[in-house]
This record gives sequence, structure tokens and C-alpha cells, in this order.
Amino acid sequence: MSPKRIVITGLGTINGAAGTIPAFQEAILQGTSGIAPLDLFDVSQFPARIGCQVKGYDPAEYFTRRQITHLSRTDQLALIAAREAVAMSDVTGCYDPYQIGVCIGGGVGGMLHAEAWLQGELSNKPARPGLLRTLLPDCSSTVIAHELGFAGFQGSITTACSSSGTAIGWAADLIRSGRQQAMLCGGADALAMLTFAGFNALKVVDPNPCAPFSAGRQGLSLGEGAAFMVLEEEQAARSRGAQILGYLLGYALVGEAHHMTAPEPTGEAAARVMNAALAAAGVAHDQVGWINAHGTGTPLNDVVESNAVKLVFGERAGKVPLISTKAITGHCLGAAGAIEAVASVLALNAGIIPQTLHFRGVDPECDLDYGHSGSRTTATRIALSNSFAFGGNVTSLVLGSAALQQEVC
Repeated sequence: MSPKRIVITGLGTINGAAGTIPAFQEAILQGTSGIAPLDLFDVSQFPARIGCQVKGYDPAEYFTRRQITHLSRTDQLALIAAREAVAMSDVTGCYDPYQIGVCIGGGVGGMLHAEAWLQGELSNKPARPGLLRTLLPDCSSTVIAHELGFAGFQGSITTACSSSGTAIGWAADLIRSGRQQAMLCGGADALAMLTFAGFNALKVVDPNPCAPFSAGRQGLSLGEGAAFMVLEEEQAARSRGAQILGYLLGYALVGEAHHMTAPEPTGEAAARVMNAALAAAGVAHDQVGWINAHGTGTPLNDVVESNAVKLVFGERAGKVPLISTKAITGHCLGAAGAIEAVASVLALNAGIIPQTLHFRGVDPECDLDYGHSGSRTTATRIALSNSFAFGGNVTSLVLGSAALQQEVC
């Protein structure tokens, strides 16, 4: 692959903690969590009844009546975040439409709409069968490309919770290979009863706000949302006068081939993907300032990720903070990787390492620096962002701050 450096020129998000990039940056800086009781659907029969829902959301503020009728909640969240990222980048019109692609990660798709259709059928109040089209996770990329007029590569990746992290990496590959000049990439997923019920059935949902890397943690808090980046090759972005917001320095993904839901217990597979990402980025281990962990708050995942960091960084592991922003946004499934990548870029540019919220006490098996005591300032310019998914789909991104633009990695 060519040595082209990939820059980030646009960011967009809507999630349960914030509805815009400025608001999300404030939530990260202040450590404000969006996890609260859910009211999107009836959760009274479940042991856990909280999550990170986009509260107060009125689609009429963003869409026409016809659009609201035809777009799933996932599609709507995706479009809102994509619009913000594209507007920030000012990329429209700078390249041939066939040279701007869309790559999105997701999984739930329009399941909430499909559930509404099914409820209508079962109650003899037939709903429009067209609601079922939005069930497919590729629908959001189609909707985005149609509205924004991007006619290049269009792809949808579904590798569970690493989907949007992988989508960002793949988008960078398309630019490095010369097949696209710019990519809008990220992910979107909305809450739905089936996924909420499924994770409750697996007994991996904490009835209290998730507490990554803490003693007494019982599992994750589900969330929803969308996040997107606009990626370009550095020199092309500079030539058009774009503002550089950060760098995607490299990425890697592996398939653990271990278990459908449980991570490989030694952490060796997770360590392999982090090492591979750093090698692809040409970044030395001592250049990494902190890690935005997958950090779900499940008892097993947090220990495995901690072990992996020890394998990667050795004696320096305790000096590389391993924090989790899922305590702010919840676990947004297919959108998680993109939301956390955006959070990482915002934190890098603000010069802070975010806090891991909801500390309950020290777990002797989690003996690294998890940022439980609060956010802190840092001069570091490079961070890892991990996404570890069901099926052993493991992705790691290497992200750099805007301050790297005068340096060569």
C-alpha cells in the first residue's frame, strides 16, 4: 500500500450523550453520561431497564414528513451525523461525485421499524410492508449516498461491534489505493427491543450504568447513535484548503477464530491486532499516549483487554491509560467503533485523556491505569481505538491529532 497519509476533514455524530460534535466534545471533557431509563419501547419485563437512548429526538426537526415515513430510526441518525461531517469538511463539489464513496458499519439496521410492522400484523392493524426494506443494514449507506450525491464506492460492513471501526479502516484503504479520493465513513445503529432482549438474555447487561474496569461490574449498557468521518489524502486536502482535524494513521483487523461470543481469553489475539495496527501506521509503541478501549464493562472482556495491553506494551503498560468512553455513550453496537473514534479525535485535539466513569472499586484483575480518577491533560498526539466484537472480529485504529500535520510519523 502507498505511503499516503489519510487525514480527517469532517466529523459528525448524534448519540445518547450529545447531538452534535461540539456537544459531544463537551460531554467528553466534562465526563457527562447519557445512560438513563429507556422509554423508546417497553423495558418493564427486563432485569436491566436503562441505556443510552437519544432522548428528546424529534425527526421533524431534521426531515420532511415523507422522509420520516420512509427512513428507519437508524437511517435518520445516520443521515444527521453524515450531514454534519460533510458540512464540516466542505468536501461536496471538490471532487468528482464518482470519487467520493460511502462506507458504513452497522448491524441492527431498521429493526425497530420491522418490530413495529410485526406488532401491527399481530394486532390485525397491518402496517406498510415497505417498513421491512429498512431492516437491511445496507439501507443507510444507500440513503446517505442518494441525499448527498456521492456516487463512488458504497459499502456496508456488518462485523458486529467492530463494524464501523472496520468501515473506517476500509475507507482509508480505498483512498490509499487510489480507487477513491474521499470517503464518508462511520456507522449507525438504533436501539430495538430484539437486541435489548437478546443482550439481557445473555446476562451481559448491567442494571446500573456500566462501570468498565471496576470491581462489581455486571456488564454493558446498550446505546444508540451514529458517527461519521470524512477522510481524504493529506496533500489533496491541503490543496483544496481543507481544515485537517486529525489523522487515521493506520488500522488492522483479525479474526480470533475462538468463540461466537467470548473473547480469546489470553488476550493474544487482541494484542496481535494492536501490534499490527501500529506496524501499519509506522508508529512506535512509545508514541502511543492512551487507548480508547473496547471497554464494555463485562467481567471477561475488561480482563482480556487489560491482558492484551500488557502483552503489547510490556513494562510500559501501566503508563498507557486504558479508558472507556462507553460509560458516556453506552455500547452502540455497530456504531460503537465510529463513535469512539470520533471521541478519540476530539479528546486528542483537546489535549485530554477522558475519564472512565462510574468507578465502583478496584478489581485486582484490572491493574492498569483506567482513568477512573478523572480526565487529565496530555501532550500526547496519538491514541489507539479498539473494537472487539462477537465472532472474534477485532479491529484497532491508530488515530492522530491535528497537531501531527507538520510531522512525519
